[in-house]
Amino acid sequence: MTLRNATRRWWGVVALGALIFAVVVIAAGQSQAPKQEIPDAPSAKKPPAQFPTQPPVSSAPLPESDEPPSSSKDTQKTAPKDLPEPEYAPTATPPPMPDVKTVPVGGATPDNDVTNDRLFTFTKTVNSVVVPVTVKDLDGRLVHGLLPQDFIVFENGAEQRLAFFTSDPAALSAAVVFDLGMPDVAVRKLNQTFPSLEGAFAAFDRVAIYTYSSAVRRVRDFNALNQQLADTLQEMKTQTGRNSGPPVLGGPLGSGPIVNGVPLDPQGPVVITPPQETHSLNDALLAAATDLGKQPRDRRKIIFIISDGREMGSRASYKDVLKILLTNEVTVYAVAVDASALPGFNKLRKLNLPRRGYGNILPKYSSATGGQVFSEFSKEAMEAAYADAMGNARNQYTLAYNTKAQGLGYREVEVRVARPNLKVYAKAGYYPTPPAK
Repeated sequence: MTLRNATRRWWGVVALGALIFAVVVIAAGQSQAPKQEIPDAPSAKKPPAQFPTQPPVSSAPLPESDEPPSSSKDTQKTAPKDLPEPEYAPTATPPPMPDVKTVPVGGATPDNDVTNDRLFTFTKTVNSVVVPVTVKDLDGRLVHGLLPQDFIVFENGAEQRLAFFTSDPAALSAAVVFDLGMPDVAVRKLNQTFPSLEGAFAAFDRVAIYTYSSAVRRVRDFNALNQQLADTLQEMKTQTGRNSGPPVLGGPLGSGPIVNGVPLDPQGPVVITPPQETHSLNDALLAAATDLGKQPRDRRKIIFIISDGREMGSRASYKDVLKILLTNEVTVYAVAVDASALPGFNKLRKLNLPRRGYGNILPKYSSATGGQVFSEFSKEAMEAAYADAMGNARNQYTLAYNTKAQGLGYREVEVRVARPNLKVYAKAGYYPTPPAK
C-alpha cells in the first residue's frame, strides 16, 4: 500500500465520522422539540374552545426595555392544550336581613327623608329690623354719599349695631290712593295731573290704585306699568267730587220720598235728615296696607295718597291702621291739596274736632312711618310733588340691625346722622312680626 492510498483512506474515515456525528445531533434535537398539535376544524356538534382569560397584571415593576421578556419554553409550559367549556352560574342573591327585635321602643331611626344637606343645616332665629332713611339738606335736596359710620340707630334708647347698609335704589310696590270726597273743583284739578303721576314711576315698579269717599274701592291690583294703567287713569278722569254747597233740606229736591208725584205718606210728618258726610281715609289706608303686606319683601312698600287729609266716619281707628302700616313696613307719602295746602289753615286742620273728625291726619301717618307730606295747591306744584315723592322713596338709605328685645309691643326707633344741618326722615317705631307657627 502506498502512502497516497493510506492518506485517502484516513480522510474517508474522518468524513464518515463527521457525517455520523451530524446525524446523531440532528436526531437528538428533533426528539427534544415538543409536538405541535393542529387544531381541529370547527364542528357543529362541539363548540370551539374558549381562549383563556388574561391573567391579572402584576404590580411588579417592568424591566428597563420597552417590551417585557418572553420565553418560548415558558409559553409552551403554561399554554393549555385543551380548555373545557366555561360554565356560567347565576348571580347569587344575598340572604334577607334578620329581624332585629332588641331595639327598644322609640329607639329606632325615624323613617323620614333626611338628605346630607339637611344634616349640615343650622337654623337660628334672628329678629332683623329694616329702617329706610331719607336724608335732606336745609333746602330740601337729597343728600347722597353717606357711609354706615355716619348713622346712629337707637331702639328704646339703646344704641344698635348696624348689620346691613346700602344706598342702592329699590323697586317700589306703590298703592296710589285718590280722595274722591274732596270738593269737585279739587277732584277735577287732580284728574289733569294723571299723565305726570304715571311718569313718576319706573318700569320695574308695581302700582295699584284705590279710591275712597264714603266707601273704599280697589280700582286696579298690583301690576307693572302697562297700557292697562293708562286706560284706568283715563277712565278716572270722569270722576267727580262732592258738591261744596250746603245740603239741600227743602224745595222739590227735599220733600221726602215721592211715588208718582204723591208723597209716600201724606199724613205723616216729613222729616228730612241731611246725609252724614263721610271721609273714610283710615279705611282706605288699611285696605292698601293689608294688600301691600302680601308684596315681596325685597320691594319698598309705599302708600301715595292724594287727599285733603280729612278723616271722619271710618270703621278703623288711627291706632289700628298705624299698627298694620308698621308691621308690614309701609311708608306713607302724601300730597295735601285743596284747603290742606294753605299754610295758615293747615295747622288748624291737624286738630281732631268733636264730631268733625280730623281736619288733616296725613302728617301723623307720614311722620310715624318715615314718609313726607307735600302741600301743593296748584296743578304744576302737584305734578312736581309726584316726581319728588317717588324719587325720595326709591333713593333711600336702607339700614338694618338685629334686635335682642323680646315681646310684641311697640318699640321706638330713632335715627341720627353725625353731620350738622341735615333732616332725617325715618319711621318712629315698629311692631315686631309674630313668630311663625
